[in-house]
Amino acid sequence: MNNVDIGEIKKFDGVADIWWDVNGEMGTLHVINPLRLQFITERLTSPAPKMLDVGCGGGILSEALAKFGAQVTGIDLSQASLNSAAAHAQAGGLNIEYQNIRAEDLARERPAAFDAVTCMEMLEHVPQPQAVIASCAQALKPGGHAFFPALTARPKRFCLPLWAANIFCACCRAARIPITNSFARPR
Repeated sequence: MNNVDIGEIKKFDGVADIWWDVNGEMGTLHVINPLRLQFITERLTSPAPKMLDVGCGGGILSEALAKFGAQVTGIDLSQASLNSAAAHAQAGGLNIEYQNIRAEDLARERPAAFDAVTCMEMLEHVPQPQAVIASCAQALKPGGHAFFPALTARPKRFCLPLWAANIFCACCRAARIPITNSFARPR
Protein backbone atom coordinates (compact mmCIF):
# COMPACT_ATOMS: atom_id res chain seq x y z
CA MET A 1 0.00 0.00 0.00
CA ASN A 2 1.37 3.41 -0.96
CA ASN A 3 -0.63 5.62 1.45
CA VAL A 4 0.76 8.80 -0.08
CA ASP A 5 -1.17 11.76 -1.47
CA ILE A 6 1.24 13.48 -3.85
CA GLY A 7 -0.97 16.59 -3.93
CA GLU A 8 -0.63 16.96 -0.16
CA ILE A 9 3.14 16.56 -0.32
CA LYS A 10 3.35 19.24 -3.02
CA LYS A 11 1.19 21.52 -0.87
CA PHE A 12 3.62 21.19 2.04
CA ASP A 13 6.63 21.53 -0.24
CA GLY A 14 5.11 24.87 -1.22
CA VAL A 15 4.99 26.18 2.36
CA ALA A 16 8.44 24.96 3.41
CA ASP A 17 9.85 28.48 3.57
CA ILE A 18 7.17 29.82 5.94
CA TRP A 19 7.15 27.24 8.76
CA TRP A 20 9.12 29.53 11.05
CA ASP A 21 7.34 32.80 10.24
CA VAL A 22 5.45 33.31 13.52
CA ASN A 23 3.40 36.11 11.96
CA GLY A 24 2.51 34.15 8.82
CA GLU A 25 0.23 31.27 7.89
CA MET A 26 1.90 28.97 10.42
CA GLY A 27 1.58 31.47 13.25
CA THR A 28 -1.24 29.55 14.93
CA LEU A 29 1.02 26.50 15.28
CA HIS A 30 3.55 28.62 17.12
CA VAL A 31 0.84 29.99 19.42
CA ILE A 32 -0.54 26.56 20.37
CA ASN A 33 2.83 24.81 20.53
CA PRO A 34 3.54 25.63 24.22
CA LEU A 35 0.16 24.15 25.17
CA ARG A 36 0.83 21.03 23.13
CA LEU A 37 4.28 20.67 24.64
CA GLN A 38 2.89 20.97 28.16
CA PHE A 39 0.11 18.47 27.47
CA ILE A 40 2.59 15.96 26.03
CA THR A 41 5.41 16.38 28.52
CA GLU A 42 3.12 16.15 31.56
CA ARG A 43 2.35 12.58 30.52
CA LEU A 44 5.92 11.42 29.90
CA THR A 45 7.76 9.40 32.50
CA SER A 46 11.21 8.92 30.93
CA PRO A 47 13.81 11.61 31.73
CA ALA A 48 15.07 11.80 28.12
CA PRO A 49 12.29 10.10 26.15
CA LYS A 50 12.79 8.79 22.65
CA MET A 51 10.07 10.49 20.62
CA LEU A 52 8.75 10.12 17.10
CA ASP A 53 7.06 13.14 15.49
CA VAL A 54 5.06 11.79 12.53
CA GLY A 55 4.29 14.41 9.88
CA CYS A 56 6.69 16.84 11.55
CA GLY A 57 6.56 19.42 8.74
CA GLY A 58 8.96 22.25 9.52
CA GLY A 59 9.83 20.83 12.93
CA ILE A 60 7.97 23.25 15.21
CA LEU A 61 6.93 20.56 17.71
CA SER A 62 10.09 18.51 17.14
CA GLU A 63 12.24 21.43 18.26
CA ALA A 64 10.15 22.09 21.35
CA LEU A 65 10.41 18.42 22.32
CA ALA A 66 14.18 18.46 21.77
CA LYS A 67 14.52 21.57 23.95
CA PHE A 68 12.55 19.71 26.62
CA GLY A 69 15.25 17.02 26.54
CA ALA A 70 13.69 14.40 24.29
CA GLN A 71 15.64 12.44 21.70
CA VAL A 72 13.52 13.33 18.67
CA THR A 73 13.05 11.67 15.31
CA GLY A 74 10.87 13.72 12.98
CA ILE A 75 9.49 12.16 9.82
CA ASP A 76 7.66 13.70 6.89
CA LEU A 77 7.27 13.07 3.17
CA SER A 78 7.82 16.72 2.21
CA GLN A 79 11.56 16.91 1.66
CA ALA A 80 11.37 20.69 1.36
CA SER A 81 9.73 20.93 4.80
CA LEU A 82 12.33 18.54 6.25
CA ASN A 83 15.10 20.72 4.79
CA SER A 84 13.54 23.75 6.50
CA ALA A 85 13.24 21.82 9.78
CA ALA A 86 16.83 20.59 9.66
CA ALA A 87 18.23 24.03 8.84
CA HIS A 88 16.30 25.67 11.68
CA ALA A 89 17.33 22.97 14.17
CA GLN A 90 20.96 23.23 13.13
CA ALA A 91 20.89 27.02 13.48
CA GLY A 92 19.54 26.54 17.01
CA GLY A 93 22.15 23.93 17.92
CA LEU A 94 19.58 21.15 18.26
CA ASN A 95 20.26 17.51 17.45
CA ILE A 96 17.09 16.18 15.79
CA GLU A 97 17.01 13.21 13.43
CA TYR A 98 14.85 14.11 10.41
CA GLN A 99 13.92 11.45 7.86
CA ASN A 100 11.92 11.41 4.65
CA ILE A 101 10.11 8.13 5.33
CA ARG A 102 6.55 6.87 5.71
CA ALA A 103 5.40 5.99 9.22
CA GLU A 104 4.67 2.46 8.02
CA ASP A 105 8.28 1.97 6.86
CA LEU A 106 9.85 3.48 9.97
CA ALA A 107 7.69 1.30 12.24
CA ARG A 108 8.88 -1.80 10.39
CA GLU A 109 12.51 -0.69 10.74
CA ARG A 110 12.22 0.36 14.40
CA PRO A 111 9.37 -1.48 16.15
CA ALA A 112 8.79 -0.71 19.83
CA ALA A 113 11.54 1.93 19.71
CA PHE A 114 9.82 5.07 21.02
CA ASP A 115 8.53 6.18 24.41
CA ALA A 116 6.03 8.50 22.72
CA VAL A 117 4.68 9.26 19.26
CA THR A 118 3.09 12.51 18.14
CA CYS A 119 1.01 12.74 14.98
CA MET A 120 -0.41 16.27 14.86
CA GLU A 121 -2.91 17.26 12.16
CA MET A 122 -1.48 14.66 9.80
CA LEU A 123 -4.07 11.90 9.51
CA GLU A 124 -6.35 13.92 7.25
CA HIS A 125 -3.52 14.22 4.70
CA VAL A 126 -3.15 10.50 3.90
CA PRO A 127 -5.49 8.14 2.03
CA GLN A 128 -5.29 5.40 4.70
CA PRO A 129 -5.05 7.02 8.14
CA GLN A 130 -5.61 3.68 9.86
CA ALA A 131 -2.28 2.47 8.46
CA VAL A 132 -0.50 5.45 10.04
CA ILE A 133 -2.25 4.83 13.35
CA ALA A 134 -1.29 1.16 13.33
CA SER A 135 2.30 2.14 12.51
CA CYS A 136 2.42 4.58 15.41
CA ALA A 137 1.26 1.78 17.72
CA GLN A 138 3.92 -0.53 16.27
CA ALA A 139 6.66 2.08 16.83
CA LEU A 140 5.71 2.56 20.50
CA LYS A 141 7.41 0.77 23.36
CA PRO A 142 5.02 -1.09 25.66
CA GLY A 143 3.45 1.50 27.95
CA GLY A 144 4.31 4.33 25.55
CA HIS A 145 2.12 7.31 24.78
CA ALA A 146 0.61 8.39 21.45
CA PHE A 147 -0.87 11.80 20.66
CA PHE A 148 -3.26 12.31 17.72
CA PRO A 149 -5.00 15.69 18.03
CA ALA A 150 -6.78 16.78 14.87
CA LEU A 151 -10.10 18.25 15.98
CA THR A 152 -11.57 21.04 13.87
CA ALA A 153 -15.02 22.14 12.80
CA ARG A 154 -14.95 20.07 9.61
CA PRO A 155 -16.91 16.83 9.99
CA LYS A 156 -14.11 14.64 8.60
CA ARG A 157 -11.55 16.16 10.95
CA PHE A 158 -13.92 15.94 13.90
CA CYS A 159 -14.76 12.25 13.42
CA LEU A 160 -11.30 11.10 12.35
CA PRO A 161 -9.68 11.25 15.82
CA LEU A 162 -12.53 9.27 17.35
CA TRP A 163 -12.19 6.65 14.64
CA ALA A 164 -8.40 6.76 15.04
CA ALA A 165 -8.66 6.18 18.78
CA ASN A 166 -10.69 3.03 18.21
CA ILE A 167 -8.14 1.67 15.72
CA PHE A 168 -5.22 2.63 17.96
CA CYS A 169 -6.76 0.90 20.98
CA ALA A 170 -7.39 -2.22 18.90
CA CYS A 171 -3.75 -2.22 17.75
CA CYS A 172 -2.56 -1.75 21.34
CA ARG A 173 -4.70 -4.64 22.54
CA ALA A 174 -3.38 -6.83 19.73
CA ALA A 175 0.20 -5.93 20.67
CA ARG A 176 -0.61 -6.37 24.40
CA ILE A 177 0.22 -2.71 25.13
CA PRO A 178 -1.74 -1.60 28.21
CA ILE A 179 -4.24 1.21 27.73
CA THR A 180 -4.95 3.46 30.70
CA ASN A 181 -8.00 5.57 31.37
CA SER A 182 -5.94 8.74 31.71
CA PHE A 183 -7.50 10.53 28.77
CA ALA A 184 -7.65 14.30 29.03
CA ARG A 185 -11.09 15.78 29.44
CA PRO A 186 -12.00 19.11 27.78
CA ARG A 187 -12.12 22.03 30.18
